[in-house]
Amino acid sequence: MPLQALENLEKKIERQIRLFEIKRDALGRRIEIELETHRRRLGQKLENQKKKFETQIRRFEERNRVRIDDEFRFFRSWMEKPLAIGAVTPSGKALARTMASYVDPAVSGPVIELGPGTGPVTEALVAQGIAPARLILVEFNPVFCRLLRERYPAATVVQGDAYGLKRLLDYTLPKPAAAVVSGLPLFTKPTRLRMRLLNEAFGLMAPRAPFIQFTYAALSPIPRAYRIASEASERIWANIPPARVWVYRRY
Repeated sequence: MPLQALENLEKKIERQIRLFEIKRDALGRRIEIELETHRRRLGQKLENQKKKFETQIRRFEERNRVRIDDEFRFFRSWMEKPLAIGAVTPSGKALARTMASYVDPAVSGPVIELGPGTGPVTEALVAQGIAPARLILVEFNPVFCRLLRERYPAATVVQGDAYGLKRLLDYTLPKPAAAVVSGLPLFTKPTRLRMRLLNEAFGLMAPRAPFIQFTYAALSPIPRAYRIASEASERIWANIPPARVWVYRRY
């Protein structure tokens, strides 16, 4: 093939390639726009349905003079963010009483509860003899925060991520805490974050104060390799699902 013909063929192929790339990019942009539009419409539709559903719940509560129970509220929040909540229902009374039993009301200082949810363990702490004014409740879910403020107006409710505990509470505590009670789903986090949480909690507590944690698992959420004193309750079969309480203290 003559050189000129070959050059013309190469130019023709290059033009075809450029044309193809232009069409491909245009099609890609069109698909992205359509997908984004579809996502926005779907998100708006879901948000509207959620608001409509919540309005129906409020009207039902007002009309029948009842309050939708905590299990329903908890399950709804779990459906939205299962890994953040870590349980389908609030802690049962037996589990809550066991956790609260490790807090000595005679020891002075605030009692910090992490992830109180709708407040079953909070209620058990009050029954244990902890004055509500001593409670510092750290909760990420704004719906649960509003509920906790209504139920325990004397308590301090802090909305935020408990895995940044030092930043949240470093300037809030009037004195070292007497205990930290945790309902957080520790097994959903890597060991590094669990240990950081525990160390930050120890930094806010009085010496030998307990860090109280429940788990559904058979193993401790804090690996035994770390030099931390630990003890475990018996399996609490009355809870659904069965759970165990672990208590950690710094040497």
